Amino acid sequence: MPTPAEAAAPAPVSRRLAPPLRLPDHAFRWIAMGAALTIVALIVLVGWELYHGSGQAIGRFGVGFLGSSTWDPVTDQYGAWPFIFGTLVSSAIALLIAVPLGVATALFLTEMAPVGLRQPVVTVIEMLAAVPSVIFGLWGIFVLIPWLRDHLFQWLKHTLGFLPLFQGPIYGVSMLAGGIIVAIMILPIVTSISREILRSVPDLQREAAYALGATHWEVIRVAVLSYARRGVFGAAVLGLGRALGETMAVTMVIGNRPEVSASLFAPGYTLASVIANEFTEATTDLYLNALFELGLVLFVLTVVVNILAQLMLRTLTGGASGKIH
Repeated sequence: MPTPAEAAAPAPVSRRLAPPLRLPDHAFRWIAMGAALTIVALIVLVGWELYHGSGQAIGRFGVGFLGSSTWDPVTDQYGAWPFIFGTLVSSAIALLIAVPLGVATALFLTEMAPVGLRQPVVTVIEMLAAVPSVIFGLWGIFVLIPWLRDHLFQWLKHTLGFLPLFQGPIYGVSMLAGGIIVAIMILPIVTSISREILRSVPDLQREAAYALGATHWEVIRVAVLSYARRGVFGAAVLGLGRALGETMAVTMVIGNRPEVSASLFAPGYTLASVIANEFTEATTDLYLNALFELGLVLFVLTVVVNILAQLMLRTLTGGASGKIH
């Protein structure tokens, strides 16, 4: 017979039964799963609708639609390459400007700024994110474009004119102007997300670096940025998503010319801009289908860019999870 001590001992782990799931637990599980599947279904439905709406253009132009530079509604000849080029170049310019500036601003707010200065600057950044894109476009036309044309572009041409990127006539409205206006628009997103990521870095990281004799800059570089690099990369990806789909402000300053030029001073066009400009002017079925196919290209481009970003993130982190800390 078992002794009193053996009788009082807890049952082995293998014999314990997990408590049964209650009805609220089951309900919450299915509701959460339904919400996740709804998002997937929406993405699939959007892609299918774009594909269905562009069927005539896909059947006529095929894969050549992506590489053709002709966009002539009069003769019903359409190609997407100038718009793909403009979208990628303007987004790249925006990221090159916004990501370093946004991360530097976030570092200043979390690591260097006096306490009394932090909240006013954060408030201004949040207000900047709330400004409608059409307001940025109007400001770009009447303030930014004249200043770029008369000062910055002239300086770039004089200083870096030996590069093909900064050659050719200066119109003001240009690919570079479009990239700058998008950079201003995505700057609050990159800054806010980077700031939250940097704030989540444990103080133990900083204290350990200081204890080893690191300087303030070394603490930021080794203890803070290295810990938060995945989150900062995620902020850049979110900014890129906004840049790829930006419409009104870019339409007002980029020049809207379906041409491919090596010069950043030349006007350009983006996928979102051409859809916004010409959708109401589509007088033929093929014209409308071509615009739908541009929307499909933008949709696929956004998905592919995000997938590549996730793959790059896994490579940078040595195959670790791409979760944002």
